[in-house]
Order: sequence, then structure tokens, then C-alpha cells
Amino acid sequence: MIENIQSKANEVMAARTADVAYDTIDKIDRNLFERNCDAQAWAGFTQVKNALCSTAADRIEQANNLLKTLVDIYEVYFDLYVFDTEGVIVAAGVHRELIGKNMSDRGWFQEVKAANAISVTDLYFSSVENRHTVAYSCPIRSDAGQIVGYFSSRFNWEYIYDILDSARIGNKGDIAIINKDGYVIACPSRKGILVDNLSSLKASQCAMSGETYGYTIEKDARGNTKIYGYARTRGYNAYKGKNWSAIVSETI
Repeated sequence: MIENIQSKANEVMAARTADVAYDTIDKIDRNLFERNCDAQAWAGFTQVKNALCSTAADRIEQANNLLKTLVDIYEVYFDLYVFDTEGVIVAAGVHRELIGKNMSDRGWFQEVKAANAISVTDLYFSSVENRHTVAYSCPIRSDAGQIVGYFSSRFNWEYIYDILDSARIGNKGDIAIINKDGYVIACPSRKGILVDNLSSLKASQCAMSGETYGYTIEKDARGNTKIYGYARTRGYNAYKGKNWSAIVSETI
């Protein structure tokens, strides 16, 4: 009788951990979908295009001021940039001392130039921001449709922690977001980012292999039996996601 009660309690806990994982990754997808839309919309703003197409003496000042205003209003970005087709910074919202610097060797620039469409990086540590960020980059097109440069944003990753911190996990529970290779890209402790790897967990393996949602019961590195709920990104609308997963654990 006691075993049946415990088994039922474990089933309830398992379902809850999977639900929390699903809800968390869904909230992240919806947030990042908006960041995806921002970059594409702002690349079409007149001041952004004029920074590359106009000959007006104040074109760069106008672009800088617009970018700074967007940073201040939206609050979720470290900075916004305009680049020419060679990767040279033409305008910036915050780091204006970088104007004129060539960034063509950066992976995100090479990716967007090859794609000629919206391109999103995985989480990485920015030497410019001195913090972890995600870059959203897309082409800037002239009125005639020709690519004249690129717009790129630096998302403030701290806003993802707001989602994690509000996740409904138990006192003995934990939650982490992992990338496609199993590396932790977010967790409540903010430690081990892009260092700790959870790919040895069966739950992580299930999510990384494409399973959308579920749970496992397995032992952690210390030998404790835990329930692991997992959910893989599904993206949201036009944003396809980055093959990330949420992993929620509860100690039995």
C-alpha cells in the first residue's frame, strides 16, 4: 500500500517536472521570437538604411540616436549595431567608440552574410559586452532591395533568468537550459555557463535527440535518485529555435 502511494506520488512529481520544463522552454521561445522580430523590423527603419544609403551629413548621428533610443526603451538589449557589407561598424547605440571597427572575422557576421536572412547565434561570451549574449543579425536592404549592410542586436541574457527564477520547482528541485551539445546556458545559480555539460543524463539525451517532452528517473553524479523532466524547443511562429532544451530535476 505504501509503495503504491509512493509510486503514485512519483508519477505526479514526474508529470509536474515535465510540465515545468515544457512551460519554461515555451516562454523562452516566445521571448526570443520577439527578439527575432525586432531585428528584422529595425533593419528596415529609415535612419538605419540612411546610415548606409544616404549622403546626409547627420546620417550617422541620426542612426546612433535611434539605436540608443531603442536600447533605452526596450531594455532587453546590451547594444544595437549597423554594419556595412564588409563588417565595419557604421553606427552603434551604446559602444560608439567601436564605430569604424571591422568585425568581419566574427562567426555571427559570417553566418548572416552567408544566409542573407535573419541569423541567430547560440549563447556566447561577448568580449565587447564582457557578458553572455545572443546576437540577432539580418540584412539591411535599400529601397531597391539590394543588401547594403547588416543590423545586429545583443540580447541581455539576464532576462532569460527572470523566466527560470519564476519556474515552479520544489525546494529540492533545479532547472537548467542546455544547448544542442548539452552545455548549460542558463541555470538559477548562474554558474557553470557554457562549462557544465548535462549530456550524460538520459533526459538530456532524449531531448537532444528530438523528443519534445517527457521525463526519466535516474541517478545524478552523486548517486541520488531523481526525476528529470525535459522539453525541447519547438520554436514559435517564424522563430525556429536553436535546438535548446529545458531540464528540470526533483529529488525523490
